[in-house]
Amino acid sequence: MIRSSPTIRAFSALALTAVLVSAPAPAQADEVSDGQWFHSFLRTTEAHRITEGAGVTVAVIDSGVDATHPDLRGSVLPGVDLTKEGPGNGWTDKEGHGTGMAGLIAAHGKVKGLAPAAKILPVRESILGVGTTTEIVDAIKWATAQQVDVISISLAMHLDDATMRTAVTEALNADIVVVAGAGNTPDTAVGFPAAIPGVVAVAGVGRNGEHSEISVTGAGIVISAPSDDITSTGLDHGWRKGTGTSDATAIVAGAIALIRARYPDLSGPDVVHRLVATAVDKGPAGRDAKYGFGVLDLVSALTEDVPPLASASAAASAPANPAPDGPRHWIWVFGAFVAIGVLILILRSRRRR
Repeated sequence: MIRSSPTIRAFSALALTAVLVSAPAPAQADEVSDGQWFHSFLRTTEAHRITEGAGVTVAVIDSGVDATHPDLRGSVLPGVDLTKEGPGNGWTDKEGHGTGMAGLIAAHGKVKGLAPAAKILPVRESILGVGTTTEIVDAIKWATAQQVDVISISLAMHLDDATMRTAVTEALNADIVVVAGAGNTPDTAVGFPAAIPGVVAVAGVGRNGEHSEISVTGAGIVISAPSDDITSTGLDHGWRKGTGTSDATAIVAGAIALIRARYPDLSGPDVVHRLVATAVDKGPAGRDAKYGFGVLDLVSALTEDVPPLASASAAASAPANPAPDGPRHWIWVFGAFVAIGVLILILRSRRRR
């Protein structure tokens, strides 16, 4: 599921695809395990022999996170509540969406996240549904001020808002990797903030590794990850099962946490470069509107020899004009990388799962 809204607090048509699995009866326990299929798909056991994400903090901008959930205990830092129910530490979640996203990143119990040793910083921007643009912008700004490593935003809005672009730009300039969901059908375009240049816009794939029918398509897609029938932490110390690019977004945020833990000296753009350069190409050769640069390959992202982004750019061509004085704006760098990456991916042999 992903929460999608053109205005405020409006649920998407797919907001009800998440269900609560509250009791640990045998049949339900099997359902919880079945919804963790993405671990075998991504070979997370192998990845966790390399790193579990220790030392990395992921801000989860969402409906809050229940820090008392047994699968999340000890993983959730005091955050902030920017809703009308605030102030608070972000540990209140009446919807369950934020708790579910946090679990996909850092849970370590019946449900296990991509980066179980990472820390979650909850930034509560809504009570039910999606908050206002102001609340989301304030959430991004607050997370940026905390100097987190990753910002995960499992929501998509129709409105292209200038203040949101500014907040995202500030986060990117602070070397934070921003990840956001592309959106779910019946929406027909990549939503915001995913559509903002520099953001890792995430689409979804099913168990067979093919594009999920629930996921929107568009030129702004950067990468794809598991999105269908995903189990995670839920309300009342139970579990939830959902489908949508929200889940895929949290999974990619967890993968980025592992990359940042494994390569702590990499800049934000180089982290994204490693993520997309090792993705499994699907569909037409190179980047496309369904998969972006391809499907997340977690182990390859942690182990392959990937030349630094600056080296790849320099090898491709020199800039027509000299760079402006002062600090380099990393959105420009990532934009240049995207153009160069398309050429590189077309020329290299296609990697398929």
